[in-house]
Amino acid sequence: MICSRNVFRCFKTLERWGDRITGAAGPYFVALAVILITIGTISFFEVIAPNLSYPIISSPICLLIALNLHMHYYYVCTIKPGFVDDAPCEPGRSIFWAKRKSGSSRALTRGVTWTEGGTKITKAEVTQCRKCGQRRPERAHHCRICNRCVLKYDHHCPVRINQCVGVYNERHFVMFMAYLVLSTFFLCVLGYEQLFHALGITFKDWTYYTPMLAFVLIYILSGVLCFAVGIMLSFHLWGVACGETSVEAQDHEVYRKVAKSRDENFVNSYDLGKLKNLQLFFNLGENGYSWMTLVVPFRINPYTDGRAWARRDGYERHIGVRRGEELTDEDEDL
Repeated sequence: MICSRNVFRCFKTLERWGDRITGAAGPYFVALAVILITIGTISFFEVIAPNLSYPIISSPICLLIALNLHMHYYYVCTIKPGFVDDAPCEPGRSIFWAKRKSGSSRALTRGVTWTEGGTKITKAEVTQCRKCGQRRPERAHHCRICNRCVLKYDHHCPVRINQCVGVYNERHFVMFMAYLVLSTFFLCVLGYEQLFHALGITFKDWTYYTPMLAFVLIYILSGVLCFAVGIMLSFHLWGVACGETSVEAQDHEVYRKVAKSRDENFVNSYDLGKLKNLQLFFNLGENGYSWMTLVVPFRINPYTDGRAWARRDGYERHIGVRRGEELTDEDEDL
């Protein structure tokens, strides 16, 4: 028992050191990502785009994809995820902010009927964080790297965005991944002829400013990213469609096992159905924003400020897990 406890503490120490190293290197990872995205964009428009058919149609589409890629990456890196002790984020008035269909710009914070379908928004239960002592609403978790509680905490991403993914920037995180997959996919599909030129397979002169080696490396990196980020995007969208974050998906697996041991079924009260969950996440619909916000990189707020949540009709909390059985953040002092 003593040996296993010491081994556990050793791994916890290594984990904390890893967090510190990746946290300190975060800005450099972001700078590298900006450089690679910029080089990839320049390579596409200098090497591939001039050779596309129907430039009147293809050029605007390519520009729109590139604009979404860069803007959503800027948003997800600069918008705070939503810390519990911060004031709710109010929408801005600049041209970068989308306008709601109904004209209302305030996020929901009280129990209301949101749509004709009767979607109910209920105020979140509040608990106290065991690590920082902060009073926080449900779905908030403590980030051990930021050392703060984050509203609707999904995960901390030091490599790509150097901060947490939370209630205010999760949508832009998903949109960035979607447009990264889309842009790398089109670069690989539309640029294979130029790849053959760069490799000397077609024996044609290379007349572009982008070096051949740089284009080959960008092409290979694009293929790898398209595959890897595509898998991550699929998992993330599936979690969104199920009404749960990455952390909650792990917790819910435990709750299902506990409920099954009692011959009960666990029911996620945040799960309103796949389509409705996606609609709420992207904040589309009658009281939300237009579907055009999916193709035009406007900045928008979520449907809630993280202190109230949409639930299934008739549900005030999850079914199958009792009060006091909810999982909390790990205790690093064990």
